[in-house]
Amino acid sequence: MDSKATPAATRKSLWRHRDFTLLWAAQTASQIGSQITFFAIPVIALTVLNASTTQVGLLAAAETLPFLLVSLPAGVWVDRWDRRRTLIFTDLGRMAVLAILPLAFLFDMLSIPLMLVVGLLVGVQTVFFEIADQAFLPSVVETEDIPAGNARLEVSRSIAYLGGPSVGGLLLQVVLAPLVLLINVGSFLLSAVLIGRISYRPAAAAKADAPRRRMLTEIGEGLRFVFGNRTLRAIAMCTGSMNLIGLGGALTALLTVFALNDLDLTPGALGLILTLGNAGALLGAVVNGWVIKRLGLGRTLIAAALLATLPIMLVAAAGRGAGALLISIAIGTMLAGISVYNINQISLRQAITPTELQGRMNASMRFAVWGTLPLGAALGGLLGDVFGVRPMLWVLGSLALLVCLPLLLTREIRTLRTGPLPQE
Repeated sequence: MDSKATPAATRKSLWRHRDFTLLWAAQTASQIGSQITFFAIPVIALTVLNASTTQVGLLAAAETLPFLLVSLPAGVWVDRWDRRRTLIFTDLGRMAVLAILPLAFLFDMLSIPLMLVVGLLVGVQTVFFEIADQAFLPSVVETEDIPAGNARLEVSRSIAYLGGPSVGGLLLQVVLAPLVLLINVGSFLLSAVLIGRISYRPAAAAKADAPRRRMLTEIGEGLRFVFGNRTLRAIAMCTGSMNLIGLGGALTALLTVFALNDLDLTPGALGLILTLGNAGALLGAVVNGWVIKRLGLGRTLIAAALLATLPIMLVAAAGRGAGALLISIAIGTMLAGISVYNINQISLRQAITPTELQGRMNASMRFAVWGTLPLGAALGGLLGDVFGVRPMLWVLGSLALLVCLPLLLTREIRTLRTGPLPQE
């Protein structure tokens, strides 16, 4: 670890930790802007460009496809580079690329191919940002504060989930759709400024005169560490399955089409419904500690994984009228499960990984678990066009029963009560 264990009496509280507060504020700003964009992109495609379900699925896949294509070399570079500087550059890069879409709209040049290209370019930079971000936190806070830091960052994500769709839906009612993306452009700039004010320099930053080994050798080290560790391997399999069928994957490709076309909801109504449901993410972050004390870490991870996907069946059962409430309940339950799951699996991963492997561990995990997102989104959109959106939702709900199997079958996780596991 970059930071050594420090006695609780002398350790600085995260509430008074300047560098963590800046990182927290930066992530909150970026997450809120990104959630507005996440909500707005499929709506723009459907209402401005009359996109098909397949095209909506491809748009959802475009931003996550780079996790499959460039995660592994990105992890090596992140371990070589200054992680703070990487976060700043990628924030500014995403800001510049995303600004292309509202400009294209103003000049009547907006198209599905352009949105796909922008999504890919933003996705490549997001790969580097996400890998550097998770590798950066253990350099900012003490080892004992990693779970608390992740819990606070999860609260930020929860607030973004809670407010993003509602704000996005309201803005889409009164502002020309693509111009809503300017909010995320501004949030990336604010994030870069706040991270730039962090004075702490990570000890793991690569030295200019450090010997460089072959890229494939370093990639192999990261993959062997993740898939040779029973705990990390089970987490990768579970999370990858979760992302394939759930939020971010196949469900994301189908949900907006289902709500706007099958249920005849307006973008504003959908935004409100998702906002009510997204309260579950905040609830999950708040009750996580309570759940851990009563179930233990292993059982909490298993239960959270199940909650993160099984409620897709409620979405499939939704009809006009009261069906909107079912969608809110389903999304709320899923996001509560995702929130609890992420806090604990990310903290566990960070705690059992040596500092020099943090970037490559995160890259290998992202390759495995986010690499399924574009596959799920593309297949969800395509199969939704072929077989119908509602039948595909029932199929996804049925597959959810298999998601937690890797955790159930791994004794190291199933019997884990609290704290990180020793390295294998």
